[in-house]
Parts: sequence; C-alpha cells; structure tokens
Amino acid sequence: MSLPKQRWKAVCAYDGTDFLGWQSQRGGGAIQDLIEAKLEMLLKTPTRIHGSGRTDSGVHAKGQVFHFDAHWPYGAEKLHKALQGAIPSSIQIIRLKATHKDFHARNHASLKRYTYSLFLGQAPPNLARYCWSIPHTLDFLKMRQAAQQLLGTHDFRAFAALRRDDSHEQPIKTLYRLDLQQRGKHLKITAEADSFLYKMVRSLVGALVEVGRGKLPPSDLPRFLKNPKRPPAVVCAPPQGLSLEKVVYGKKGGFSGAFRAGTASWK
Repeated sequence: MSLPKQRWKAVCAYDGTDFLGWQSQRGGGAIQDLIEAKLEMLLKTPTRIHGSGRTDSGVHAKGQVFHFDAHWPYGAEKLHKALQGAIPSSIQIIRLKATHKDFHARNHASLKRYTYSLFLGQAPPNLARYCWSIPHTLDFLKMRQAAQQLLGTHDFRAFAALRRDDSHEQPIKTLYRLDLQQRGKHLKITAEADSFLYKMVRSLVGALVEVGRGKLPPSDLPRFLKNPKRPPAVVCAPPQGLSLEKVVYGKKGGFSGAFRAGTASWK
C-alpha cells in the first residue's frame, strides 16, 4: 500500500555559473538533477520536480519556483532544512511549503520578471560572473525608444531561438515591462511578461544593446515583430547577466499594473 503524497511548493535561488542550466540533462549537471538526487536521498524514492521554467547554462535565479509530490510526515520546516543541508551553497531553498494538489509551478505561472545586468567597460572580477561587460558607449535615449516599441502583445519569434520541443509553444506573448536603470557604470534591464520564449530576454537585451551602439535603428525592432523569422541583426546577449527574479501566480496585468518602458537611475 502506497503512502499518500503531499504536493510541495518551493522557491529557490542559484548561481548558475557551474551548472548546465535548470532542466535535467542526460548526463546530469543541471540544477534539477542535483535537487532530485538530494530528494531521492532524503525520501528514499525517486522524486521528480517541476520548475516554473527553464534557465540556460550560466543563467542565475533569485525566484525559481518548483513543485514535487512526496510523503513527508515531519512538516515543511524540517523538509526545508533537510533539503537545504543536502545541497551546495550555490543553490538556496528560500521557501518551502505544502500546497494544494492541483498547483503546477509552470502551468499556473501568470507573470515572470527577469533582470539583465550590464557593465559599461570591463567588469571587476567579483562582478564578471553576473554581468555582460560592454566596451562601448551606449545611447540610452535610443534604447528607451526601442524598448517602448516592444511593449504589448506580439508574436516574439523574431526574438527567440525555438527548439524542437518548443514546436507547440505559443509565440504570442504580452510584454508588460522593458526598462533600463543606470547606476554609474552599471545598467540593469528589467523585463516582465506573462511568459517568455526560449532566449527571448537575452535576444531583447542584445537588440537593445545594438540600438545603443548605433548599429540598429529603434524603428527596426517593431518591424522585426511582423516577421516570425529571427533576423541576423538580433544578437543574443551572453547568459551570465540574466537572472530570473520572480514568478507570480494568479495576477494579471504586470507587476506594476501597467505597461512600462523607460530609463532611470537607482540609488
């Protein structure tokens, strides 16, 4: 007789530098592989986890969400401590709690926020793993103009790199926020949408940087949205600057409640 299982919801953060992304790999080396191995050790049975989305090799997270089903009679706090004690410090389980049996980390996500960090010049060693060093002057006004033209509901295939298993992925997404914040040599780009295509955020960032460098006119970006084929002018920003910041469930209309694009300084 099998014991009844509880569905558990967890939020985790990780430094993605030394992992092959989130999704399980045939040879191991992904964050999902490591967490599943530790859960199997704790629960004495193979346990599959389901994430809110897949982050690539080298991409980081502050708010990745996943769920799994397991029989654990000792409460959420003890499971949280046991799991955190079994995994390396580069992965942190921020929260873990019991949830209702129908909750699904990916299918029920309504909004996601990513940030991308750039450094104007050569980033110091302690930051190089977490940003893209740009050895060029960027025109923030033009980047802002370009960002404003990408907001709304569009077919974003021109800013994606679809995989074979993405053939059924809905290419129409609603981009609620795409703005730039600057502090000295640091530039942060924040993107919020109902969901994102594969490499969509990195492609949006790459296109904005090309606009900032004067290599791409802002008016080209809305033109790209009308063509489902990815143009050569859309480059993909490197992975280390990207971080999954937050996943929201049950809320519509953007974190800020409105479409946002712009530039600002932050303290």
